[in-house]
Amino acid sequence: MTLVDALAARGATAQPSPLLGHAIRGASVLFITALTAAAAQISVPLPFTEVPFTFQPMVVLLGGLALGSRLGCASQVLYLAAGIAGLPVFATSATLPPGALRLLGPTGGYLMAYPFAALLVGYLAARGFDRRYLTSVVAMLAGLMLIYAGGATWLGLFARAAAPPPGIMAALAAGVVPFVAADLLKLLAAAAVMPGLWRLLGGNGDDGANG
Repeated sequence: MTLVDALAARGATAQPSPLLGHAIRGASVLFITALTAAAAQISVPLPFTEVPFTFQPMVVLLGGLALGSRLGCASQVLYLAAGIAGLPVFATSATLPPGALRLLGPTGGYLMAYPFAALLVGYLAARGFDRRYLTSVVAMLAGLMLIYAGGATWLGLFARAAAPPPGIMAALAAGVVPFVAADLLKLLAAAAVMPGLWRLLGGNGDDGANG
């Protein structure tokens, strides 16, 4: 059971309705999608790389923990669909391409990795990794590594640019190494969120560990 499952179950208990649980899950997906778009607007361009600093990865990972694999993935697919459709949900940039072309640019690999990272983290959350701080760190770290892998691979080998792709090592140097320290600090802080929410809901840390 994930956090959103627990909230849906509690809502159904308070007001029995077959639609209430679906409404809670749907609203949660939309909330994480909107939060991902909002986090993209806190974007800091860096002079030594085409990849800006944003808070999106932490939202993606926390969303996966809260929603589970299926809904977490859906929230990020919806986010990408909104961006492809031309809505202003991607990070504002004077150099990165807009709309669907953003996925072909240097940050496309990170964006396309978001649904898979949420899927992985959500899978671990459904097995109780979100109930304790250390296991939350492990789950979020696994998702962050997946985002890094997708971003660096795309940046190094496939990103559409005027010059030939720089290769994996150059991509790691430009698109991963500058962000590791800050991302780890954010991750260590964010990993406390889910265990704290479970305590507020009365979870004992063992429920759902094998779910």
